[in-house]
Order: sequence, then structure tokens, then C-alpha cells
Amino acid sequence: MISGVALCLVTFIAYIAWRNARRYTLKDIHGPPSHSFWLGSEKVVREAKQVGDLEFQWAREYGPTWMTKGCLGEEVLWTADPRALQYVFHTSGYRFSKRTLANETTRLFTGESILTADPIDHQRHRKIMNPAFGAAQLRTFLPVFRRSAARLSQKWKDMIQLGEKSYGLMNVNETLSRMTLDVIGEVAFDYRFGALDDNGVDNELVQAFNNLFIDTLLHQSSWDIIFKSTWRFIPQPVLKYLKYLPYREYRRFATYLQTAIQTGKTIINEKAAGTEKGSKDIISILVQSNLVEDARAQLSEREILCQIATLLVAGHDTTASSLTWLLYELSKHPEDQQRIRDEIKAARANAEARGDNDLLPSDFNNMDFTNAVIKEGLRLHPIVPTLIREADSDDVIPLSHPIKTKSGNIINQIPISKGQGITASICTYNRLQSVWGEDADKWNPSRFLDDGREKSSLGVFANLMTFSAGLRACIGWRFAVLEMQAVLVELVENFEYRFPEGVEIIRLNAGLMAPMVEGKMHEGVQMPLEVSVIA
Repeated sequence: MISGVALCLVTFIAYIAWRNARRYTLKDIHGPPSHSFWLGSEKVVREAKQVGDLEFQWAREYGPTWMTKGCLGEEVLWTADPRALQYVFHTSGYRFSKRTLANETTRLFTGESILTADPIDHQRHRKIMNPAFGAAQLRTFLPVFRRSAARLSQKWKDMIQLGEKSYGLMNVNETLSRMTLDVIGEVAFDYRFGALDDNGVDNELVQAFNNLFIDTLLHQSSWDIIFKSTWRFIPQPVLKYLKYLPYREYRRFATYLQTAIQTGKTIINEKAAGTEKGSKDIISILVQSNLVEDARAQLSEREILCQIATLLVAGHDTTASSLTWLLYELSKHPEDQQRIRDEIKAARANAEARGDNDLLPSDFNNMDFTNAVIKEGLRLHPIVPTLIREADSDDVIPLSHPIKTKSGNIINQIPISKGQGITASICTYNRLQSVWGEDADKWNPSRFLDDGREKSSLGVFANLMTFSAGLRACIGWRFAVLEMQAVLVELVENFEYRFPEGVEIIRLNAGLMAPMVEGKMHEGVQMPLEVSVIA
């Protein structure tokens, strides 16, 4: 029996290698040498000490489009070319699907959500969810953002006072993550986690989510990387059973999703029993929006429940990580901190002059330099550094930056065959000198204040790909930006930040771009900064 299983396995791998070899259409495209037949360059990319460093090096050597070998000899097209990204993510609509690897990994922890829906279902999901993320609805969330940020501010002041120092060395990521969890609980589900006050540490859903991506996607084994590369050859109904695999990654994802769905059932039942038409949390609006749709267009109960798992992931860790990287950069640029404070002071004076007690969304939007800082942070530190797609048919990808092939030809488009894997290097695009200037690798928020800079329309925010682009762009990007505005204003207005001496921060790829301290990786995600209260 064992020999029969081994024979089937060898035959399956041989079939995949044969299929990959048949699609060698990129062999004339320059790229780094393959490290092995089994893993190609996959493992070295995933385990790079600093997320993006390899891609930055390859872009300098080969241009913004290159080819690498994936597992079992597969050719993978990498690009950070603006025109190519525009074509794949925007112009082509749904013709470039999410790769099976990305979709099924996401399905493990979000289920049948908007993130894993096929084109037809994605349109249905998005239509029902759109009302919860409109501009008018977002304005109702601002008081929650401000209130939660003020609670975080007071917590930091208490921590510094207890340390009996003029400043405290604190892991800002930890408390930011707790705060954003409380925010998403309140605005999305009208649910009180109490994570910031330590009341939620025993909450089952909080525990299931804690370190979810560190435990699952950081330092994946070689066999798991190879195994996942075979998923695109396995029928989707079979892949639904991945959650039952007896390995840590799959168990952790399954536990989180099951816990989120159970919590969701409780929340939905409460909404069905007591939600009035004017309820403002996202799930209430989703339920109301779903009820007015034709029965054929409605989300199923399972799909609605899976949105809770999705909102918790997409609206919590991503925002906390983005704010963490913003404070990291500001800790190295005290002059920018002061410039933000001056802008806040002017905004408050304007609010007071018109009779308002607090800042409005328009006030945040009018803080030009503060918004430039947010944009620059999202540019240098995109939380999801790469996105992977697959061509649904034979196609030709246009390039804005022509490349020289191995045979010496200069080409401005690349013919690809159906099934071709494409990796969009978001972190590389966000640092292209042709887009961002010669100082693209450096912190410079003022680049977003330069009206003379060449404009383009890639992405949904500030010409960045950080929120993706096109039909599958992040539905909650406005939510994320407003939350970052509100929290950053509170934290910079009340505290000064300095980067501690002798500390080296590394960017690791754990699904999201995670900060860790060199030599202390066993302590998990952290961003230690010296924080002092402004008198």
C-alpha cells in the first residue's frame, strides 16, 4: 500500500513538472538563478531578513519586470511596472484571478468571504457591503476612533507614570493592536472586546486571533511550500478539506474561523432580535442591506458569518501595523512630529472658531502634511508586500518600462499563456524611482505635497498599491485612512517619540509585514520606542 501511495505521489509530481515545463514562455526574460528544482526561489523570498530587499535588488538588476522559478520548475512573472499593474488589476477586470494558493490560504481563515469569492459572487458581496463603507457611514465611526485613541493615550500616560521616568520604552505595536481590536469590535459588530483594558484577554475570539499569522505563515517548512504549490492542480471541492489537516497552521486557522463564526452567530441572532433600522455598526448595515436584495442576490447565513472573520483580520491587524510603522519613521524624524503638531494646533483653532468642540473628517482631510506622512508610511511599509494573480486566458501584458531579453531584444509587452502566475511586487512599485523620484528609498513625506510631480491613477489612494487596485481593491480603505488620521493626531499631539539606541528592527513576512527586533525574534512582533508625554 505504501509503495502504491509513493507511486501516485511521484506520478503527481512528475505531472506537475511536465505541466510547468509545457508553459516555458518566459525563458527569454531575465531573472535570478533558481536555487533548486523543488523550491525555486520561493523559500529565499519568504525568508528574507527584510521584506522586499531581494525584490529591490532584482529590480535594480533586471528592471521592474523579471522572471523567477517557483516550485517544481514553474516560471513566475514578477512585476512592479506601473502599466503592467494597471492592466492586471484594473483594465482587465476579473480576467486575472487570485491564485489558488492565495485564495485557499485566505479561505482557511475567512471562509466564504468577499476575499475568496469568484467574480460573480464578488460583485454580489461588494454590492451588499458597500453601504457600510460609504462616506456618510464613515463619519459616524469617527467618534469611536477618537474615543478609542484617547483611551490609548491615557493608558500610555499611566504606563509612563508607573515607570517613574520622563519617558517609557514601550512596545507600541502591542497596545495599538489592542486598541484597533476594540475599534473593529465596536464599529463592525457593536461588540465590546475590552482588549485595551485587559478585560478581553480571556475572550475566546481574542485568544484565537492572537499571533494568528506569526503562528501560521512565518517560517513555513519546505515541504509545506511545495505542497501548496500543487494546490492549483487539485479540484476545489477537495481543497475544502485542507482545514482538517493535522498540522499547526491548518489547526490554528480552523480554530480561528470556527470561533469567529460561533461569535458571529451570537451577534447575528442579537441583531435579528433587536436591531432597529438606524443601527450604525457594519454588520447591522450588512444585514439590513442583505434583506432588501432579491433572494438570489442575498448573502447566505454562512457568507454573512464569514464577513465577521474577514473584518476582524482586515480591519484590525493591518491598521495597527500601519500605525506602528508610522510611529517608527516619526521616531527617527522629530522635525516631522513637530510639523504635525503645528498642523493640529491650527486645525483645532479653526474648529474652535466655527464653534466645534472637536475635529471633523474635513479637518483631518485638510491636514496636508499629516496626510502626507500617512501616505509616505503606507508607501514605504505596505502591510501586504506582494499580491499574486493568474491569467485566466492567453494575454499580452503591456509595460511602461521596456526590458531587455536574454536574446538582446527590447520589448514593451510580454505575451503570456493561460494559467501564468504573476506576482505583483507592491513594495517594489512603491519605491520605483521613475514614480517617486530619486529618493524613493528614503523617508520624505513632502513628495506628496509636490504638485509638480507626475500624476498617475494606479491604486485607490495616493497612487499607491498598498490597498490593491481595480475591482478587488480593499473595500475598507477609506475606513483605514480615517482611523489612521484620528489615531495619529491623538498620539502625536500628546507624545514625543525617539528610536532607542542599539535596536535593529527587521521586517519579516508573516502574511503581513511584521516588525521584530533583531536577536529577539523569539519574543514575537514588537516595536520598542521611547515615548514621552508632551507637557
